[in-house]
Amino acid sequence: MSDRAALLKGIRVWLGLFVVCLVLSGATAFALVHELRWVEDGLRALSVSEWLPGLVRWISRVREGLDTVDADYPFVLYGTDWLAFAHLVIAVAFYGPYRDPVRNIWVVEFGMIACAGIIPLALVCGPVRGIPFWWSLIDMSFGAFGVVPLYVVRRKIKRLEALDGAAAARPVPAV
Repeated sequence: MSDRAALLKGIRVWLGLFVVCLVLSGATAFALVHELRWVEDGLRALSVSEWLPGLVRWISRVREGLDTVDADYPFVLYGTDWLAFAHLVIAVAFYGPYRDPVRNIWVVEFGMIACAGIIPLALVCGPVRGIPFWWSLIDMSFGAFGVVPLYVVRRKIKRLEALDGAAAARPVPAV
């Protein structure tokens, strides 16, 4: 396998991983009410409250809030539908660098900026919305972990760009 083919394969594998995670995190926003019930039931069945009572209390509080919103103000949950949709749309944008990484490196860099933006958002909006700090840390981890595959992809794209540039600069042998 050539260096170019190996780089391209690595780029596509890392992008595929990132897109799958983005789609999964978006898809989970569609069914929040049901998912929180399942999580709460699972935590209780596993007796997690013995080790992490704060987590179980928080999940119960969030579930109660979502149940109330779902029963009395279901239109508010439309916002989480748009959140899910945004994840799916952003995932589609990564088809550009999958097809032509060098030309579409800006999508990867945009993703890296978005990952960095998660941290100030969680630090500012978390306290404003009454989110426990430890939960904001979980939210911030999405940005911290999400940037890793994008950083790897960006480095590989830069190597691919250099490789392509070196190949284009080589003189064509006379026949």
